Amino acid sequence: MRPYPNSFLILTGLGIASAIPGLLSLAGFGTLIHPVLADTGAGIALMVTAIALVGSGLFPLVISRLISADPSKPPPPG
Repeated sequence: MRPYPNSFLILTGLGIASAIPGLLSLAGFGTLIHPVLADTGAGIALMVTAIALVGSGLFPLVISRLISADPSKPPPPG
């Protein structure tokens, strides 16, 4: 199993961390966290941010998979 790139893990973690309050805000429970999250617009903004963060994290993952699948690349030593 290949390890995941650090940037993928960090950006995906941040995306999940912003999706949780976004989902709570969209479900109507935003006021339990913070009064600003009572507006559904805040929940939509957090969800868009979460999607953008996860999407940005997928780029290094795809690039690392493409590099490791390149047949012209010499195998790693060991």
